[in-house]
Amino acid sequence: MKAFYLVAGILGAVIPWWFNLHAFAELGSAFTPRAFFMVGFEGSALLGSVAADFWIGSIVALVWMLVEAKRLGMKHRWAIVVWTLTIAWASALPLFLLLRERHLERTQLAQASPQ
Repeated sequence: MKAFYLVAGILGAVIPWWFNLHAFAELGSAFTPRAFFMVGFEGSALLGSVAADFWIGSIVALVWMLVEAKRLGMKHRWAIVVWTLTIAWASALPLFLLLRERHLERTQLAQASPQ
């Protein structure tokens, strides 16, 4: 699963940013943070549905990632928020799952080794 998470994390950064760069080029100086967040809601009912689905799902996933990281004692939880907000949720979730798997493996190895 770790290889899958890694590939998904890379694709989850590259593909959305390919579209982001095209949007920056199309919108030029008209590109604002409000435009970035609201464009999906204003295009059509279908785009509004996709945007609502994305925002609700990404907020729930971000909260879960933070709670899970704290529960497991993972370090650098703040990086999850930064990565989600600056790179892409489509990248942050699989990379979090990869880091979670690695953390669980290290924890299990540490518990299994004799003291």
